[in-house]
Amino acid sequence: MTTTLATPRPDDLAAVVVTLATWQRDGLPVQLHPGDLGWAWQVGAAALAPRVRTWHDGGGHLAAVGFLDGDGLVRLGLDPERDDDEALASAVAADLADPGRGVLPDAAAAVEARLGAALHARLVTRGWVDDEPWTPLVLDLAAAAAAAEAPSSIRVEVVGPELVDACVAVHTSGFERSRFTAQRWRTTAAGPAFADARCLLAHDEAGDAVATAIVWSAGAGRPGLIEPLSVSRDHRGRGHGRALTVAAAAHLRELGASSMIVATPSANVGAVATYRSAGMRELPQVRDLRRPV
Repeated sequence: MTTTLATPRPDDLAAVVVTLATWQRDGLPVQLHPGDLGWAWQVGAAALAPRVRTWHDGGGHLAAVGFLDGDGLVRLGLDPERDDDEALASAVAADLADPGRGVLPDAAAAVEARLGAALHARLVTRGWVDDEPWTPLVLDLAAAAAAAEAPSSIRVEVVGPELVDACVAVHTSGFERSRFTAQRWRTTAAGPAFADARCLLAHDEAGDAVATAIVWSAGAGRPGLIEPLSVSRDHRGRGHGRALTVAAAAHLRELGASSMIVATPSANVGAVATYRSAGMRELPQVRDLRRPV
Protein backbone atom coordinates (compact mmCIF):
# COMPACT_ATOMS: atom_id res chain seq x y z
CA MET A 1 0.00 0.00 0.00
CA THR A 2 1.41 3.39 -1.03
CA THR A 3 2.35 5.85 1.72
CA THR A 4 2.18 9.53 0.82
CA LEU A 5 4.35 12.22 2.41
CA ALA A 6 2.95 15.76 2.52
CA THR A 7 3.34 19.15 4.15
CA PRO A 8 -0.08 20.22 5.44
CA ARG A 9 -1.65 23.54 4.66
CA PRO A 10 -2.29 25.86 7.62
CA ASP A 11 -5.99 25.02 7.45
CA ASP A 12 -5.15 21.31 7.74
CA LEU A 13 -3.33 21.59 11.06
CA ALA A 14 -6.43 21.49 13.26
CA ALA A 15 -7.34 18.08 11.85
CA VAL A 16 -3.78 16.87 12.45
CA VAL A 17 -4.06 17.95 16.10
CA VAL A 18 -7.35 16.06 16.47
CA THR A 19 -5.92 12.84 15.03
CA LEU A 20 -2.73 13.12 17.04
CA ALA A 21 -4.85 13.30 20.19
CA THR A 22 -6.48 9.94 19.38
CA TRP A 23 -3.03 8.34 19.30
CA GLN A 24 -2.33 9.11 22.95
CA ARG A 25 -2.71 5.93 25.00
CA ASP A 26 -1.76 5.02 28.55
CA GLY A 27 0.98 2.43 28.76
CA LEU A 28 2.59 3.44 25.47
CA PRO A 29 5.81 5.43 25.03
CA VAL A 30 5.54 9.19 25.47
CA GLN A 31 5.41 10.35 21.86
CA LEU A 32 4.50 13.54 20.01
CA HIS A 33 1.45 15.02 21.74
CA PRO A 34 -1.09 17.57 20.48
CA GLY A 35 0.27 19.83 23.22
CA ASP A 36 3.64 19.85 21.48
CA LEU A 37 2.03 21.33 18.40
CA GLY A 38 -0.05 23.55 20.65
CA TRP A 39 3.06 25.09 22.19
CA ALA A 40 4.67 25.45 18.76
CA TRP A 41 1.51 27.25 17.57
CA GLN A 42 2.89 30.46 19.11
CA VAL A 43 4.38 31.31 15.70
CA GLY A 44 0.99 30.98 14.03
CA ALA A 45 -0.45 28.36 11.71
CA ALA A 46 1.15 29.83 8.57
CA ALA A 47 4.65 29.54 10.05
CA LEU A 48 4.01 26.21 11.79
CA ALA A 49 2.60 24.31 8.81
CA PRO A 50 5.93 24.20 6.89
CA ARG A 51 7.47 22.53 9.97
CA VAL A 52 4.98 19.65 9.94
CA ARG A 53 5.00 16.53 7.79
CA THR A 54 2.26 13.96 7.41
CA TRP A 55 2.23 10.41 6.10
CA HIS A 56 -1.07 9.02 4.81
CA ASP A 57 -1.66 5.43 3.77
CA GLY A 58 -3.19 4.37 0.48
CA GLY A 59 -6.65 4.72 1.95
CA GLY A 60 -6.04 8.35 2.84
CA HIS A 61 -5.75 7.69 6.58
CA LEU A 62 -3.21 9.68 8.57
CA ALA A 63 -0.61 7.21 9.83
CA ALA A 64 2.27 9.37 11.11
CA VAL A 65 3.05 13.00 11.88
CA GLY A 66 6.47 14.64 11.98
CA PHE A 67 7.25 17.96 13.66
CA LEU A 68 10.50 19.67 12.63
CA ASP A 69 11.58 20.99 16.02
CA GLY A 70 14.69 22.99 15.21
CA ASP A 71 17.46 22.30 12.75
CA GLY A 72 17.89 18.64 11.94
CA LEU A 73 15.39 17.18 14.42
CA VAL A 74 12.06 15.61 13.58
CA ARG A 75 9.74 14.45 16.35
CA LEU A 76 7.34 11.72 15.29
CA GLY A 77 3.85 10.71 16.32
CA LEU A 78 2.60 7.38 15.05
CA ASP A 79 -0.77 5.67 14.96
CA PRO A 80 -0.36 2.99 17.67
CA GLU A 81 -2.06 0.47 15.39
CA ARG A 82 0.87 0.91 12.97
CA ASP A 83 3.64 0.05 15.42
CA ASP A 84 4.72 -3.00 13.40
CA ASP A 85 3.62 -1.74 9.98
CA GLU A 86 6.59 -2.62 7.78
CA ALA A 87 5.30 -0.73 4.73
CA LEU A 88 4.86 2.48 6.74
CA ALA A 89 8.23 2.01 8.43
CA SER A 90 9.97 1.54 5.10
CA ALA A 91 8.38 4.64 3.59
CA VAL A 92 9.07 6.90 6.59
CA ALA A 93 12.66 5.66 6.95
CA ALA A 94 13.31 6.31 3.26
CA ASP A 95 11.84 9.81 3.50
CA LEU A 96 13.99 10.60 6.55
CA ALA A 97 17.10 9.37 4.78
CA ASP A 98 16.62 11.31 1.53
CA PRO A 99 17.18 15.09 1.88
CA GLY A 100 15.34 15.53 -1.39
CA ARG A 101 12.12 14.48 0.32
CA GLY A 102 12.19 17.66 2.38
CA VAL A 103 12.08 16.21 5.88
CA LEU A 104 15.67 16.32 7.13
CA PRO A 105 18.69 18.16 5.70
CA ASP A 106 21.77 16.61 4.16
CA ALA A 107 23.68 17.04 7.42
CA ALA A 108 23.68 15.77 10.97
CA ALA A 109 20.11 14.87 11.90
CA ALA A 110 18.10 13.25 14.65
CA VAL A 111 14.69 11.67 14.98
CA GLU A 112 12.50 11.23 18.04
CA ALA A 113 10.67 7.98 17.28
CA ARG A 114 9.57 6.48 20.57
CA LEU A 115 6.72 4.47 19.11
CA GLY A 116 7.12 2.28 16.07
CA ALA A 117 9.23 -0.82 16.56
CA ALA A 118 9.39 -1.45 12.83
CA LEU A 119 10.53 2.08 12.07
CA HIS A 120 13.17 2.00 14.79
CA ALA A 121 14.57 -1.24 13.35
CA ARG A 122 14.65 0.23 9.83
CA LEU A 123 16.55 3.32 10.98
CA VAL A 124 19.12 1.25 12.89
CA THR A 125 19.61 -0.88 9.79
CA ARG A 126 20.31 2.32 7.85
CA GLY A 127 23.06 3.27 10.32
CA TRP A 128 21.26 5.51 12.77
CA VAL A 129 22.67 5.33 16.30
CA ASP A 130 21.56 6.24 19.80
CA ASP A 131 21.53 9.93 20.66
CA GLU A 132 21.00 11.73 23.98
CA PRO A 133 18.89 10.02 26.66
CA TRP A 134 15.51 11.37 27.74
CA THR A 135 13.56 10.54 30.88
CA PRO A 136 9.79 10.08 30.50
CA LEU A 137 7.63 10.48 33.60
CA VAL A 138 3.98 9.71 34.24
CA LEU A 139 1.40 10.28 36.94
CA ASP A 140 -1.73 8.14 37.09
CA LEU A 141 -4.39 10.75 37.82
CA ALA A 142 -6.99 8.24 38.94
CA ALA A 143 -4.66 6.88 41.62
CA ALA A 144 -2.95 10.12 42.62
CA ALA A 145 -5.17 11.43 45.40
CA ALA A 146 -2.34 13.73 46.45
CA ALA A 147 -2.82 15.69 43.24
CA ALA A 148 -6.36 16.71 44.16
CA GLU A 149 -5.42 20.28 44.99
CA ALA A 150 -2.40 22.55 45.11
CA PRO A 151 -0.32 22.81 48.28
CA SER A 152 -1.17 25.84 50.40
CA SER A 153 2.30 27.32 49.81
CA ILE A 154 1.17 28.67 46.43
CA ARG A 155 -1.95 30.17 44.90
CA VAL A 156 -2.60 29.03 41.34
CA GLU A 157 -4.65 30.95 38.78
CA VAL A 158 -5.69 30.06 35.26
CA VAL A 159 -4.08 32.64 32.98
CA GLY A 160 -6.38 34.87 31.00
CA PRO A 161 -5.68 38.15 29.20
CA GLU A 162 -5.15 40.06 32.45
CA LEU A 163 -2.34 37.73 33.61
CA VAL A 164 -0.50 37.28 30.33
CA ASP A 165 2.29 39.77 31.04
CA ALA A 166 3.03 38.23 34.42
CA CYS A 167 2.99 34.74 32.92
CA VAL A 168 5.39 35.71 30.14
CA ALA A 169 7.74 37.42 32.61
CA VAL A 170 7.96 34.27 34.74
CA HIS A 171 8.40 32.01 31.71
CA THR A 172 11.21 34.06 30.19
CA SER A 173 12.89 34.38 33.58
CA GLY A 174 13.04 30.59 33.78
CA PHE A 175 13.99 30.11 30.13
CA GLU A 176 16.32 32.99 29.38
CA ARG A 177 16.67 32.13 25.67
CA SER A 178 12.94 31.89 25.14
CA ARG A 179 11.31 34.08 22.50
CA PHE A 180 7.94 33.86 24.20
CA THR A 181 6.01 37.13 24.27
CA ALA A 182 2.52 38.29 25.16
CA GLN A 183 1.61 38.23 21.47
CA ARG A 184 2.91 34.67 21.17
CA TRP A 185 0.80 33.70 24.18
CA ARG A 186 -2.28 35.11 22.47
CA THR A 187 -1.47 33.26 19.25
CA THR A 188 -0.97 30.03 21.22
CA ALA A 189 -4.27 30.54 23.02
CA ALA A 190 -6.07 30.97 19.69
CA GLY A 191 -4.81 27.60 18.41
CA PRO A 192 -6.99 24.45 18.35
CA ALA A 193 -4.92 22.52 20.91
CA PHE A 194 -5.42 25.25 23.50
CA ALA A 195 -9.15 24.54 23.61
CA ASP A 196 -8.23 21.56 25.80
CA ALA A 197 -5.43 23.28 27.72
CA ARG A 198 -4.92 25.49 30.74
CA CYS A 199 -2.12 27.93 31.31
CA LEU A 200 -1.37 28.24 35.02
CA LEU A 201 0.41 30.90 37.06
CA ALA A 202 1.53 30.30 40.65
CA HIS A 203 1.94 33.00 43.29
CA ASP A 204 3.84 32.53 46.52
CA GLU A 205 2.65 33.58 49.98
CA ALA A 206 3.96 37.10 49.37
CA GLY A 207 1.83 37.37 46.23
CA ASP A 208 4.75 37.23 43.79
CA ALA A 209 4.32 35.32 40.52
CA VAL A 210 6.86 32.51 40.82
CA ALA A 211 6.07 29.69 38.36
CA THR A 212 4.02 28.96 35.28
CA ALA A 213 3.05 25.88 33.29
CA ILE A 214 0.66 24.77 30.58
CA VAL A 215 -1.23 21.48 30.71
CA TRP A 216 -2.62 20.02 27.49
CA SER A 217 -5.43 17.49 27.43
CA ALA A 218 -5.75 15.04 24.55
CA GLY A 219 -9.35 14.30 25.50
CA ALA A 220 -11.12 12.34 28.18
CA GLY A 221 -9.42 9.10 29.19
CA ARG A 222 -6.13 9.94 27.47
CA PRO A 223 -2.73 11.12 28.75
CA GLY A 224 -2.34 14.88 29.16
CA LEU A 225 0.95 16.72 28.82
CA ILE A 226 2.61 19.26 31.11
CA GLU A 227 4.84 21.43 28.91
CA PRO A 228 6.47 23.82 29.54
CA LEU A 229 7.03 24.34 33.27
CA SER A 230 9.07 27.37 34.30
CA VAL A 231 10.12 28.70 37.70
CA SER A 232 11.37 32.27 37.98
CA ARG A 233 15.13 32.28 38.51
CA ASP A 234 14.71 34.47 41.61
CA HIS A 235 12.40 31.94 43.26
CA ARG A 236 14.09 28.61 42.61
CA GLY A 237 14.89 26.06 45.27
CA ARG A 238 11.71 26.72 47.26
CA GLY A 239 9.53 23.88 46.00
CA HIS A 240 7.42 26.01 43.67
CA GLY A 241 8.01 23.73 40.68
CA ARG A 242 6.86 20.71 42.65
CA ALA A 243 3.82 22.56 43.99
CA LEU A 244 2.77 23.76 40.55
CA THR A 245 3.22 20.27 39.10
CA VAL A 246 0.83 18.93 41.73
CA ALA A 247 -1.65 21.69 40.90
CA ALA A 248 -1.24 21.00 37.17
CA ALA A 249 -2.19 17.37 37.73
CA ALA A 250 -5.41 18.46 39.42
CA HIS A 251 -6.29 20.65 36.44
CA LEU A 252 -5.62 17.83 34.00
CA ARG A 253 -7.87 15.57 36.04
CA GLU A 254 -10.62 18.19 35.75
CA LEU A 255 -10.10 18.17 32.00
CA GLY A 256 -10.68 14.41 31.98
CA ALA A 257 -7.12 13.24 31.40
CA SER A 258 -6.24 9.74 32.60
CA SER A 259 -2.62 10.57 33.35
CA MET A 260 -0.07 13.37 33.18
CA ILE A 261 3.05 12.81 31.10
CA VAL A 262 6.26 14.62 30.28
CA ALA A 263 9.68 13.77 28.86
CA THR A 264 12.76 15.79 29.73
CA PRO A 265 16.45 15.41 28.85
CA SER A 266 18.02 13.08 31.40
CA ALA A 267 20.85 15.59 31.77
CA ASN A 268 18.33 18.06 33.24
CA VAL A 269 18.50 16.42 36.64
CA GLY A 270 16.71 19.34 38.30
CA ALA A 271 13.62 18.93 36.13
CA VAL A 272 13.57 15.16 36.65
CA ALA A 273 13.84 15.66 40.41
CA THR A 274 11.03 18.24 40.39
CA TYR A 275 8.62 15.95 38.59
CA ARG A 276 9.53 13.00 40.78
CA SER A 277 9.00 15.05 43.93
CA ALA A 278 5.48 15.82 42.71
CA GLY A 279 4.70 12.10 42.53
CA MET A 280 5.43 11.40 38.90
CA ARG A 281 6.85 7.97 38.19
CA GLU A 282 10.12 7.83 36.29
CA LEU A 283 10.05 5.46 33.32
CA PRO A 284 13.07 3.82 31.66
CA GLN A 285 15.21 6.21 29.66
CA VAL A 286 14.63 6.49 25.93
CA ARG A 287 16.98 7.80 23.26
CA ASP A 288 16.55 9.74 20.07
CA LEU A 289 18.24 8.28 17.02
CA ARG A 290 21.02 10.20 15.33
CA ARG A 291 22.26 9.93 11.76
CA PRO A 292 26.04 10.28 11.79
CA VAL A 293 27.48 12.84 9.37
